[in-house]
Amino acid sequence: MEAQNKQTSFLFAAATILLAIMLYDVMGAIIKHLSQSYPTPQLSMFRNLFGFIPTLLILLWSPKWVQAGRPLVIRQWKLAFARGGIGAFAQVSFYLAIFHLEFATATTILFAGPLFVTALSIPLLGHKVGLARWLAVLIGFAGVLLVMQPTAPDFTWYAVLPLCAAAGFASISVSAHLFDDAVPTALINLYYNTGALIGAVALVVFTGGFVPIGSLIDWLWLGVMGIAGSIAAFCMISAYRSVEPSSLSPFEYFAIPFSFSLGWLFFSETPFDRLFPGVLLIVGGGLFIILRERSLKMNR
Repeated sequence: MEAQNKQTSFLFAAATILLAIMLYDVMGAIIKHLSQSYPTPQLSMFRNLFGFIPTLLILLWSPKWVQAGRPLVIRQWKLAFARGGIGAFAQVSFYLAIFHLEFATATTILFAGPLFVTALSIPLLGHKVGLARWLAVLIGFAGVLLVMQPTAPDFTWYAVLPLCAAAGFASISVSAHLFDDAVPTALINLYYNTGALIGAVALVVFTGGFVPIGSLIDWLWLGVMGIAGSIAAFCMISAYRSVEPSSLSPFEYFAIPFSFSLGWLFFSETPFDRLFPGVLLIVGGGLFIILRERSLKMNR
């Protein structure tokens, strides 16, 4: 019975993270569209500002939080705010990358994330990662390098930005496992949004890069962007809090075909020559981890 509950929990976490990935890609496509008119720190600011809408609604509808007396102060509040600051850095890095690179290329490079998730799971969570999983993750990272093409004549340093974003997002994902189980995920997300908003506003002020919103349609896009990103973050945190992070990270690879489809449909991008064969190594490494996990569970 316990094994069945664990399997159900894992399947639910996998479905949740797939939903998060799709919403993140939708948000990224909107950001690429709006980046033609607005600076990256400003987009990060509005992403976190509108992100309060679903965050607060989910928190208000959380039975455990209501029954506990609606507490707002948590024991790990410093960690919660720090995650937001890291989030602002990761957001700006990735948003700038998808503006200067093909959408699918920037998203694919971001999938160095599982390497960072696996590495951070060891010192932060004390998880043991076997040689087979390390080998699969390294194969995936080799695929990321092939997509980046650092030795190509047309290599641009903007290709490094998704790596920076991957490290930031990975630390956010893994650290979600450090919060007390009694703390609602929506409350953690509220702290994250607040910290990320403060960081993004600081970047806007520092860079002096604020452009007045030009139309009602742009306001609508900004709202959808923030809401989609916030729901995605909530789903991502929920998934990573429920099961071992390094076993979930391979599911993030499913964002690659989805981002390629969005880039092709909306931006007429078809970077086949840049994505292949690296993307095959990335997906292959992820699928190997999934099969390895399934084999180990069957043996147990």
